[in-house]
Amino acid sequence: MIGRDIGLGLQLLTNVRHVFVADDTAQIVLDWTIEGKSRDGNDVHLHGTASDIVRRGADGFWRYLIDNNQGTVVRHAG
Repeated sequence: MIGRDIGLGLQLLTNVRHVFVADDTAQIVLDWTIEGKSRDGNDVHLHGTASDIVRRGADGFWRYLIDNNQGTVVRHAG
């Protein structure tokens, strides 16, 4: 999903709510918004609250293990 959203070419705005760190693993909870006009001229209004898990590598950089951009949405089996 995030690839599709970023592919719109619109700015991604974020507001970090919480960062929980345990050694080399962290959870990031943030609100995100993408708004504007798509390349085909349609209005875009996307938003959510993400709950992502990252791990720090030996080089000191953090990398996503889980990119859950709809982290607080209740999902139903389908």
